Amino acid sequence: MSKEAEEAALALLDVAVAAMGGQQREGQHEMARHVARAIEEGTHLLVQAGTGTGKSLAYLVPLIARAREAHSVSAGSRPAVVATATLALQAQIVGRDLPRLLEAVAPELDHPLDVALIKGRSNYLCKHKISGGFASEDGSDGALFALGEDTAVVHPAATPGGAGPATQLGREVKRLREWAEETETGDRDDLVPGVSDRAWRHVSVTALECLGAQKCPLAAECFSELARQRGNEADIVVTNHAMLAINAFEGLSVLPEYDVVVVDEAHELQDRVTGAVSAQLSVSMVTAAATSARRNFGISAEALQSSASQLELALASVPTGLLARGLTEELAQGIELLRDASRAALSDAKAGEGSGDRQGAADGGRQVARSRLLAILECCERLLDAQANGEVVWVSRTGSFDPSTGYSAPADDAPATLSIAPLNVGGKLRDGLFADHTVILTSATLAIGAAFEPVAGGLGLLGNGAPSWTGIDVGSPFDYPKQGMLYVARHLPKPGRGLAPEALDELEALIRASSGGALCLFSSRRAAEEAADELRTRLDLEILCQGESSMSALVRQFADEPDTCLFGTMSLWQGVDVPGHSCRLVVIDRIPFPRPDDPMTTARSRAVAQAGGNGFMSVSASHAAVRLAQGAGRLIRSTQDRGVVAVLDSRLATERYGAFLRSALPPMWGTTDRAIVLKALERLASAGPQESTG
Repeated sequence: MSKEAEEAALALLDVAVAAMGGQQREGQHEMARHVARAIEEGTHLLVQAGTGTGKSLAYLVPLIARAREAHSVSAGSRPAVVATATLALQAQIVGRDLPRLLEAVAPELDHPLDVALIKGRSNYLCKHKISGGFASEDGSDGALFALGEDTAVVHPAATPGGAGPATQLGREVKRLREWAEETETGDRDDLVPGVSDRAWRHVSVTALECLGAQKCPLAAECFSELARQRGNEADIVVTNHAMLAINAFEGLSVLPEYDVVVVDEAHELQDRVTGAVSAQLSVSMVTAAATSARRNFGISAEALQSSASQLELALASVPTGLLARGLTEELAQGIELLRDASRAALSDAKAGEGSGDRQGAADGGRQVARSRLLAILECCERLLDAQANGEVVWVSRTGSFDPSTGYSAPADDAPATLSIAPLNVGGKLRDGLFADHTVILTSATLAIGAAFEPVAGGLGLLGNGAPSWTGIDVGSPFDYPKQGMLYVARHLPKPGRGLAPEALDELEALIRASSGGALCLFSSRRAAEEAADELRTRLDLEILCQGESSMSALVRQFADEPDTCLFGTMSLWQGVDVPGHSCRLVVIDRIPFPRPDDPMTTARSRAVAQAGGNGFMSVSASHAAVRLAQGAGRLIRSTQDRGVVAVLDSRLATERYGAFLRSALPPMWGTTDRAIVLKALERLASAGPQESTG
């Protein structure tokens, strides 16, 4: 039966490739065969598929073949899930890859297949919030959006004479309200052009703020709920790693029941899961919870306020960074008091549910209040049990930005936040994901060298009781030495904590030589924004920057305009697929090491060292190698592409670990000669789309 499933999937792949005008690729065939076998046999599979393999097609076709077979046997089969690392890759699969593929194989299907996209709630418009269902923090009517700075965005009907808002933010929110009346999905990525993050927050809610289907008066019209209903009826559901983690570990049914899941960009899974199951606690959170509880339930919040003061005193004596020895005695006592106070407040809130006669906004406010109290209670319980459960605890503080370093230096007296996350999510993944599903993990950078074990260990696939799995590398069809050039700016000073003036000058020279068409990847949001602001004053080119619109809108504009540049951070380092002349230069500002003061990196490095290993190479260097390869992989996306990857971090050429990092990159022709690179970019720019990619 397994052989028949493989042959059916490969036959469907041949049909799809022919209908889409593509060419057969050996690596794609090999991957599709192994994916079909894993689905049929119910075994776990790790696949490294280099850029150009066509891995999306190689796993989507077997899923379509599975759905076709399921339709012929039973109408009640469970959907398959595809989980990606980023919203950008989600949009690519749902908006481009799957529609083209389904159209190509339509003659081979007896029944149309349904595809559903499921995201977190904050990615959808909230009709209840737009209609005034949530009171603002100052207690005013939720129909008014008090934005400060002498600006208020109001419902259009409340504007005398129909005059529109005077600010950009006001105009964006007004447009969102109008769009809410016509959109069928409420999905932010469907809004073109996009809006700023700040504007979007005024028409969306987080999962904690949502009233839920049982309480919300507009649940039947809820865009998020409708997306989930479509998921229950779909053959293939596309989502992201965070949703996969929440569904598996937090007992929330945000996804339909499924048997098979393909995890794309699987090298990100460990960190994405860690982020999804982490928690934070701060004095400001407690104060906000106390205010919400008092306002919405009329209960006394004195115990909460008192415990917030105790927590603040305890945190004042705790230094920023990893709490390697766990909570101090004073901090543990403060958290115990806070736990008891939040539990009592939740009990009082439940008893006072029937009090008051406010409707609409009261429901939203009460949900926010309950959620804040519950989040504090659960975080306190986790913090008190952290050492017993193998979780990492650290303190972080905000600070003022230092332009000489490029970082915000935490001040000792700045407000502190306690954070907690599991040191290793392998056990959670083993129990919550691998135990009950067939899992296919794939990425262009899944193995380090030829070994899958480093990634497999972090995912819970090694050790006693671990499920069996197979790992394969299907290679890449690209001729990297002829198609791409790797330039390391060896002459630049070793990076400090900010983008040095010399690096900005180098960036300007590179973009000027290429006449745009540059995807510039930065290690921090601040660095991306400052570089974009500075280069806009120097170059007569369109420069887009992450955060100024939705990611899909930015990438779409970058792809459509060959001389436009796009500046961004980690979410652009992977999953962005812009083949052709529009992306002929990829610039990486620095080696993407974790920050040296990153608590999770420190804790994991110490754990490796205690086991007798090299913490820096096993954790920091391996982390950087994978992400550097992902960033460089944005350049060559087809067999016709030509271009340059420029790394502005001289350490890639001068430090001993540079060779290890370079070995993870595609085998492009390398140079440190600036003149050669600038001339190459000038030739690419003058050749234009046809010649430079031919």
